[in-house]
Amino acid sequence: MSTFEDYVATFDNESGYLNWAAFGPLSPSVRAEVFADADLLGSGRPSSLSLVRERVGQAQELVGELLGAEAADVTLQPSSTQGLMHAFYGLSGTVIASAAEFPSVSLTLDRAAAASNRALTPRWVTPADGRMTPDAVAGALDDEVTALVVSHVDFRTGFRADLAALRELIGPDRLLIVDAVQSFGVVDEDYTAADIVVGHGYKWLRAGRGSAFAWFAPRARERIVPVLSGIAGTRALSIDELQVPTASAQAFTVSQPDTLAAGRLAIGVRDVRDAGVAHIEGRIAEHVDTILEIADRHAIAVSSPREHASRAGIVALSPEEPARLAAALANAGVVVTARGSAVRVAAHAGTDDATLQQLDDALGAFGNETFINA
Repeated sequence: MSTFEDYVATFDNESGYLNWAAFGPLSPSVRAEVFADADLLGSGRPSSLSLVRERVGQAQELVGELLGAEAADVTLQPSSTQGLMHAFYGLSGTVIASAAEFPSVSLTLDRAAAASNRALTPRWVTPADGRMTPDAVAGALDDEVTALVVSHVDFRTGFRADLAALRELIGPDRLLIVDAVQSFGVVDEDYTAADIVVGHGYKWLRAGRGSAFAWFAPRARERIVPVLSGIAGTRALSIDELQVPTASAQAFTVSQPDTLAAGRLAIGVRDVRDAGVAHIEGRIAEHVDTILEIADRHAIAVSSPREHASRAGIVALSPEEPARLAAALANAGVVVTARGSAVRVAAHAGTDDATLQQLDDALGAFGNETFINA
């Protein structure tokens, strides 16, 4: 059995789970390691505490490896939102963002602007179908723009932004800030097109809450003030004098990382690295093809991209009565997310055939006519 197939075999959750874009049930390896680390912390021995502390460096190394970045430029965060806070609160100028972004982006940007005394200004754009393409961004560019923030994969539609094209559009003198929560570990991407990348392990990495990270490239650190820098971001611990932020990326941290969370992130990233992100992306693409075929066969409208290069693991179904569809799927044991006018379906590499058959059977049993858009 290949390493990838070994990875697929670790998906031991019940059939019917198609909600990976909302939460990833913890993997067996993550569960085993966190229990082992907790036992070490329970001893209180300095040697045991030191062993668990090594998880921080491991997580930074592994995340850096998948990003194509230096481990020293990776910071561990309690949430991707906090990583974005470090970026936005230290920025000035005009930042382009979609008005349809997830609140971790839009709300954080708005709060940072309000606290900046007009030094930071959001420039909201409303792209067609919520897709942040170069054409959607180009019309908002001018000399006042200092940064563009974008979700690599849109949480509503699953649209995958073209990071290389966006970088080419905005040029080298503006920052590209990327929320990779819906892509890191499952999309084989060159993240070095960005200047800042934030991610979280609680979805596709199966590592649980608190296992977030933020990467700050050197060119980003030159332009962002570490406003929210805390004790972990100083050059040396001192209780007798105030310390200035360190020159490294660790300036964009508040306190020492949760070592149990760091361990979960390290194991989650290690597992996808060993399995191969390209292999994982390929298997997810096969599942998305199947879901699209099921939706088409039952005459359910889909608002997600169909081209492989423009999508990831999210399929947004857009029926006439989304709440009724969501209820029917729940009654059939199929776990999805209903939000607004869409029902979001998200398969992972380890999603089994039985789960996809459950989806097919549930849609067929409920009656096609209910879901056909006028």
